This record gives sequence, structure tokens and C-alpha cells, in this order.
Amino acid sequence: MNDSKKSVGILTLGCKVNQYESEAIAERLTQCGFLIRPSSEECDAYIINTCTVTAESDRKARQFIRRAIAKNPAAFILVTGCLAQVDPDNISAIAGVDYVCGNTDKLIIADALTELFERGEKNTKTEIFVRDIESADFEKMQIKKFDRTRAYIKIEDGCESKCTYCIIPYARGRIRSKTPEEVICEVTHFVQNGCREVVLTGIETASYGKDLDGYTFADLLCDINAIEGDFTIRLGSLDPSCLTEKFVERIKDLKKLAPHFHISMQSGSSKTLRNMKRKYNADQAMANMERLRAAMPDVRYTTDIIVGFPGETDEDFLETLEFAKRANFLMIHVFPFSARKGTPAAKMGGQIPQEIKKKRSAELISLERSIREAEFDRLLAQGGTHRVLFESFENGKAYGHTPDFLEICVESEKPLHSEVAFVRLISHNGETFFAEIVDNA
Repeated sequence: MNDSKKSVGILTLGCKVNQYESEAIAERLTQCGFLIRPSSEECDAYIINTCTVTAESDRKARQFIRRAIAKNPAAFILVTGCLAQVDPDNISAIAGVDYVCGNTDKLIIADALTELFERGEKNTKTEIFVRDIESADFEKMQIKKFDRTRAYIKIEDGCESKCTYCIIPYARGRIRSKTPEEVICEVTHFVQNGCREVVLTGIETASYGKDLDGYTFADLLCDINAIEGDFTIRLGSLDPSCLTEKFVERIKDLKKLAPHFHISMQSGSSKTLRNMKRKYNADQAMANMERLRAAMPDVRYTTDIIVGFPGETDEDFLETLEFAKRANFLMIHVFPFSARKGTPAAKMGGQIPQEIKKKRSAELISLERSIREAEFDRLLAQGGTHRVLFESFENGKAYGHTPDFLEICVESEKPLHSEVAFVRLISHNGETFFAEIVDNA
């Protein structure tokens, strides 16, 4: 590569794990002498880190690949991530793609890009580097840089649940855990450099440690809680089956653990959950959530729910609505069922028409809003103060979140990035609380 720095834009689709991995790729590229620029700008190369959780994710990935090619036809185009892992041939068939890399060795993309620049011309035939995901080890990644108050740390990869609707186990492989020593080192680095919140994430976060010799997810949380510093531990999406009596007993008194749990529920109907091949039924999930709520009274739940799964009747959907009310989910990410080629659900009978999926999505979103507004009204009437970590500033307003993940907005003459304060709630718009600062923490 010549002396002038070549620019690289990285576009990330999908989950927090992908975001973490893109940041690790960016740091490796910087070490190799590349200049990282926004992917919206014209760059000498583009890396697209793809998702394949739904058909819409696949469509967006192909769309962004073509946009990058159109932005600069001479740029090198490298594609990685979940879609690249499960469907490299179709990605490589897009004219202009130089390199396709799966999920086993993402950091090698920096070496591939270096070679492309040294050669100085685009590949006439796409190079594909996709290995068997089932035999892959945990790829060693650690990031040093964080631009925001919050930092994500990938602690686990892979999923072995094989739910009937999900393609991700085929894209991510078996469960692999980052060593406790590496996680502790990474968290310590962030905290010592001013990070106020670390988010532990993985493909199936609660499966952390299942491949380790007796060291569990609860052990990791306890060890991170013992790290010195004023910071919060937040968790990525969790399967409700992990909220066992033993797990709840271990974590209930951890002072740094945020009382916000994103539960990967998927349905509130036991019949639908059985057809999905989830690890729990509706009664078991509710019992586990109530166990945690009894131990942590201030706990806040958010969730993911799929509507229109094959065979889902109106009665099944009503059970999901009732479950959501009882769980008091503050936020529900609603996903209309998307048939993924190669999964059992794609071949099931009782496929639900699109218009019914759309109607059920709207009903569930409407319920979510009513639950949130009622809870917001209750919190306003309750009074008191709330601890807020501020993260952004725009037009004289500072925005942040409470430990239980309520979004807060206060008027401010200056940015409050990374500052912590106690606020009094004044009003809300159904999405965000407007508040005033009463005391700096």
C-alpha cells in the first residue's frame, strides 16, 4: 500500500454483536494504516457487515452492497457477517463484490483489504473465505476505543437452540465463550478510561460459560460487579429460561447490575412456543419473570415477539396480548414472521397471510403504547427522583437513560455527555420523559 492513507467505510446491519465486531474490524484496519470514514461518504473501500435474521435483513444487505458499489464503482467491496456465512454464493454473484468473509475469521478482512490495495485492482472473480462455522473457535477480539458513554462487549457467540424459525444457529454455530479473564480485562479497560456503562452481549448471552469448566454467567456478573469504579452493567437479550431460582439468587443484590432485562419471549402462547421449539412455555416464562421481579422490585422488562407464526390462531394471539399485559413490557419489538429458507418453520402448514400479520403487528404495537403510557403516568404520579446517565445533546436538550432504561430529556445550556444526575420527572409524550435536574450524582 502506498504512503497515503486509504479510506474505508464500514456499514453494520443487525445486532449489537455485529456492531462490536465492526468496531474490532475498524481498530484492526486503523492499526494497518487505513483511515476509517463514515460509510455515507465516498471511500476507497467499503465493508458491509450483514445480518440475515429476516428476509428483510437479506434485502437490506444486498441493497447496501449495491449502494456502496454505486457510490464509488472503483472501490473495493468486502462483505462479511451472517448473510455472508449462510449465502456466500449469492453475495459473490453481485457484480463489484471483491471479497466475501463469513463469521469465523472476521478480522482477516483487514489482511484481505491490504492485499487488494497492494495489487491495485478489483477482483475479476469474487474471493470467498467462508469456513465451517460448527468447528470454529471463539474469535479473539478486544476493542479499546469507545466514542460514547456506553460500550458493548461481546462475551459469547453461537446458539444451539435450533428454534424452528431461526437461521442464526447456521450463521453463528455452536456456543463459544470469551474467557473470563479477557472479559474482565476489557471491562476494566473501559471503566478505567471513563466508561459509565458496559453492555454484555452475545448471540445467546445467557449461554455464556456453557462451554467453560464450571464457570457460569452468574459467576461472570459477580466478578464484573466486583471491579472498582462507578459504572453500570447492562445485559443483552436473555432467554427467560435462564431466570432460574439459583441464577436470580446470585444476581439479585449486584449493585452495578441495571434492573432492565430484555427478554427474548417470541410469543405468549404455549402452543406457539412449542411449535417454535423454545425452551419454555408461557407459564414457566411468567413464573421466572415474577421470580426476578420479587427479588428486584424495580426491574423493567422489554421483549421481542413474533406475530403470525405458522399455525398461530386468533386465540393464540390473544394469549400473547394477555401475556404482554401481565408482564407489563415497557417496549415490544414486534416482528411479523419471516420464513427463512432451510428452517423447519418455512415448510410448516398454516402459514399466516400477510394482511393478518400486519393486523396483529398493529394490535401488539398499540398495546405496547398503552402499557407504556399507563406505566409512565404511574411513575409521574409516584414522584421521587431518578438517576440518569446522559449520552447525547441536541438543540439545547440533553438526553439519557435511567438504569431501568427510561429515556429522559432535560433542558441544558451545555452537553452533559457521560455525566450522571438525579432528575425529577415533569411530563412525558409516551416515548420520553421530560425532567429537570435536582442533584448531580
